[in-house]
Amino acid sequence: MTASIRPLSRDQIETESVESESAPADKPFASKPKPAPPPPPRRPPPPRRHAIANTLDGGWDRRLKSGAVEPDRILDLHGHNLDQAWEAIDRALETAIARGERIVLLITGHARKGDPPVERGRIRAAVNDWLTISRHSSRIAAVRQAHRRHGGGGSLYLILRR
Repeated sequence: MTASIRPLSRDQIETESVESESAPADKPFASKPKPAPPPPPRRPPPPRRHAIANTLDGGWDRRLKSGAVEPDRILDLHGHNLDQAWEAIDRALETAIARGERIVLLITGHARKGDPPVERGRIRAAVNDWLTISRHSSRIAAVRQAHRRHGGGGSLYLILRR
C-alpha cells in the first residue's frame, strides 16, 4: 500500500484568471490591524464580605428546634418599611454585640399566600441578603427559623458569636 503514496509537490498552484479579474487592481491591500488599547489599571478587589456560616453544633440545633432557648433581644419588624427595617436590624445587632447578647429573635412576619411576587413579604424576602452584607455579618454564627412559640415561620433566630 505504501507503493501508491506520492510526496506532495512543493510547486505553487496556479490560480485561475477569473479570481484575478474579479478583484479590482486599484484597491490597496488591507492595512494592518490597530494594536489593542492597553488594559485599564487594575483596581483593588472589593472588600470581602463574610458569608453567614452555619457553625452551630448539634446541641444548639436541638435546643433551637425544641424552643428551649430564650432570646436575649427581640426585634419586631411589623409596621416597618424596608428602610426602617434595615436600620432597626443594624441598630439591634450593634446593641446586641456591644452587650454580649447571644440570641436575637427577629420577627419578620409570616409568608404570604399567592404567586411568587407576593409569596413572602418584602422584608422577609430581603432579610437573608441584608444579614449577609451587613457590617455585622462576621459576628453572626447562624440564622435559624424560630420555634413555634417564638413565631415559627414568621421569625428567625440570629445566633451571634461570642
